[in-house]
Amino acid sequence: MKEPVVEELISLFNQLFKESLNTVLVKGDDEPIYLPADQDNPHHRVIFAHGFYASALHEIAHWCVAGPERRKLEDFGYWYKPDGRTAAEQAEFEKVEVRPQAFEWLMSKAAGHNFNFSADNLSADIGASESFKKAVLHTVHQLLEQGLPERVGMLVDALCLHSGRKPLAKEEFSL
Repeated sequence: MKEPVVEELISLFNQLFKESLNTVLVKGDDEPIYLPADQDNPHHRVIFAHGFYASALHEIAHWCVAGPERRKLEDFGYWYKPDGRTAAEQAEFEKVEVRPQAFEWLMSKAAGHNFNFSADNLSADIGASESFKKAVLHTVHQLLEQGLPERVGMLVDALCLHSGRKPLAKEEFSL
């Protein structure tokens, strides 16, 4: 299987969602951000960092979690505590990251891209906890058993087709 190419992911995402949900995937420079359409930009924009494939999938995963009202707000209206969180703040961060990281893992596997759990807290030297990893794995297994949400399913199916792989199976996901 060939290494996934970010420009192909951008094209695939935009084919799926530019017309249907007025949303495009954009390669950004620094910090990732979601920006709703405005007077200067006719489309909602999922902007990922530095052209990194993993960043694109992570930001797409957050977009897939956000409902219609949240998608009208910059960064979906969420508070974000940057790098350097305490252990208690990290535990809170992990609670809200389970679903998006489960989505990201599914999309990564479909694309043939390596997935890494993200604690997003490098300066505090706090990695992803074992309980967090288990919660993400459990969520992945549940999603595969019960069916993927529409946008995640569309992306996973398109990525599997594009990468030439078979549909995802629960047995492929383990710690």
